[in-house]
Parts: sequence; structure tokens; C-alpha cells
Amino acid sequence: MHHRHPETKYRILFVCLGNICRSPAADGILRQRVAERGMGHLFEIDSAGIGAWHVGQLPDKRMRDHGQRRGYLFNHRARQVRSDDFERFDYVIGMDEENIYDLRRIAGTKERAKKIRCLADYLSHHPGQETVPDPYYGGAKDFEFALDLIEDACEGLLQTLTETSGIL
Repeated sequence: MHHRHPETKYRILFVCLGNICRSPAADGILRQRVAERGMGHLFEIDSAGIGAWHVGQLPDKRMRDHGQRRGYLFNHRARQVRSDDFERFDYVIGMDEENIYDLRRIAGTKERAKKIRCLADYLSHHPGQETVPDPYYGGAKDFEFALDLIEDACEGLLQTLTETSGIL
């Protein structure tokens, strides 16, 4: 049973396919953004993967290296998303249509599925971009592009959350 800290306002779970590239990057970036604003205590942030292939592993070294060059530390240990995550988190945020489809299946009920969002919906500087593409099979530019998108969307997500609640 997860007990919620009384001050926690937002419980956010980022999800991608394997939890080694996109979702741990989103997890690390959002953590740093809220910490910089002195709002870390208001957030519970985590990430998980649809599949179990990488459980227990650190994020992909390429993502860690690209993140480090931007001043981020991505050190989350991969885990698989579970149906009880839909009880624990307020927002379950996928990276692409496939993640969203899988999350709806895992959610199991319409009520739980209402918590599912697509990270790209929070983009403001990448018009027409509807997903955060998986950089795993790509090169350096794909990792950089994924980070550009995730930074943009994390800012948009924070703005959306704080505007609706007026905490900033």
C-alpha cells in the first residue's frame, strides 16, 4: 500500500516501451525542473516500461550520456508498469500511440484509463509533433531530438499543472 505524503499534489508516472530511454529521461528532467522551482515536495515522479526486458537496469548509456551533457542525471532502475500504478498515480503519461494503446489495456477500466496522457500533447515548440519517437535504434541525433521534445513537453506539463492549481 502506498501512503501519500500529505503535501504531494501531483503523482506522475512516465511510461515508454522498455523504461530505458524516453521515460527515465522524462522522469529525470521533470524531477530537476520541479527541484529548481523549489516544488520537489509537491511531486511524486516515477517511470516504468510496458515490457519487462530491462527490469533492474539503468537507462541506456547513450541516453545517460546525452542527458549528462545537458546537466541531467538519469539513474532510474527500469521496472514494468503494473495495473496498481493506476491507483497510485494521477497521470500516467505515454510517449507514443503504441504506449497509449498498451496502457489502456493495462488500465483495465474506463475510470483508470482517464489518467492516461500522451507526453507530446504538452509540446509547445514542436508543432505537428504527435509523439516522442523511440531513439533506441537511432543515432546521436535521435537521442538529442528525444531530449528536446521531452524538455519542451515537461515545461508544458508543469505549466498546465500549475495553471490549473495556481501553485506557482
